Amino acid sequence: MKVLLFGITREITGQSRINVPEHAGINTVKALKGWLGQQYPALRSLSSLAVAVDSEYAQDEDTLTPEQEIALIPPVSGG
Repeated sequence: MKVLLFGITREITGQSRINVPEHAGINTVKALKGWLGQQYPALRSLSSLAVAVDSEYAQDEDTLTPEQEIALIPPVSGG
């Protein structure tokens, strides 16, 4: 499973893409967030972290498959 990173998530991980190993057993958005928080503890300090699956915002209970396009959407500020 490949996860695309943008903004502060890219800065925290030092990568533009993370490959989640199959043996990690990630099959929901919530599980993915938990796994990423374990691998990169600084991600847990973000005020919000949205996940997009196939270009649409996903909920924690949504299921994931390895062939989907997954992206982390960091908190954004505006004014």
